Amino acid sequence: MKTIRRLIHGEIITAVGFVALGFLALFVFFDIVDQLQALNRLASSGYQFKHALMYVGLLIPGHLYELLPLSVLIGSIFVMARFAQSSEFTILRTGGLGPWRALGSLFKLGLVFVALTFFVGDYVAPVANRKAQLLKAQFQGLITIGQTGAWLKEKQQDLNFAVNVGAMSSDGQLTQIRIHAFSADGRLKYMASAPSARIGNGEWLLSNAEQRDYQLGSPSASHIDIQRIPALHWPTEISTEMVAAALLSPDRMQTIGLFQYMNHLVANGQNAQRYEIEFWRKVFYPLSCLVMLSLALPFAYLHFRSGHITGYVFGGVMAGISFYLLNNVFGYMGNLNNWQPWLTSAAPALIYSAISLATFGWLVLRQ
Repeated sequence: MKTIRRLIHGEIITAVGFVALGFLALFVFFDIVDQLQALNRLASSGYQFKHALMYVGLLIPGHLYELLPLSVLIGSIFVMARFAQSSEFTILRTGGLGPWRALGSLFKLGLVFVALTFFVGDYVAPVANRKAQLLKAQFQGLITIGQTGAWLKEKQQDLNFAVNVGAMSSDGQLTQIRIHAFSADGRLKYMASAPSARIGNGEWLLSNAEQRDYQLGSPSASHIDIQRIPALHWPTEISTEMVAAALLSPDRMQTIGLFQYMNHLVANGQNAQRYEIEFWRKVFYPLSCLVMLSLALPFAYLHFRSGHITGYVFGGVMAGISFYLLNNVFGYMGNLNNWQPWLTSAAPALIYSAISLATFGWLVLRQ
């Protein structure tokens, strides 16, 4: 059984590796073409071709994370179909490789792909994507989401804070800071603004800040005190990761970072639906490798004629693409319709698992 397992696992790993390399080469080509425009636009800032290649290289782990389940499906379908076409799998079946044993053997290999996908998506890709954005920001200027910037909220004892960050530089410095402090009854207590700020340990250091204290009373007694503070220390639990999460796409964050930011939003009364969906998607997405392997196994029980294997492999490619599209569609629909986040993220995998098990039962167990 070890020899059979080594044969199947070795063939699938080789095929998946070739498929992944092919897709990555295609994505790298598209990224390089896209960076040719940036070379012209940022030439005055010193952006050169070597910087473009570094930027494209840092995007590769993110592409690999997205492509691994699809590569697992295509590679495993090709191997299973080739085994069926050459009657190798028929020989393995006569040697005692039953359906459930074959499925169990593929699931053991699938756990390796699950671990690899999780490692790349949770440790390698977020770090690489962050460095890519910071590299681009060195020549492009700042990381921002538009003229309005990013808004964050925090509650401290009897005060509620609404914080606006215009942008973040490549070295982590914040620009265009505005901090609004509200009392429990919703009255504006003070507003602090600064052209730049640094995030320290449990506080923000605002440089050249201006603080306006609103003393509200009767119309004749109300007034505003304005102070100029060279270095204003504002205690807060809002970290660099939380600001980056507000400025960058949540799919570029680590799972633990998403979880912390999600809890921060919930604790401060903000809508965390988008980040909850992304959190559960990062939990369930690596498990889709198991779904892909279960979809590939029935191809080993088909009877091929010469030349017909290409059509089945093409069908597997379409199935993988449809899974990827369905995964994104469910994310958008769940966010718009306020569906349960974990169910929204798990639904595509559950649907394709049901399809694969139904196919496995009809095509394999009835033979």
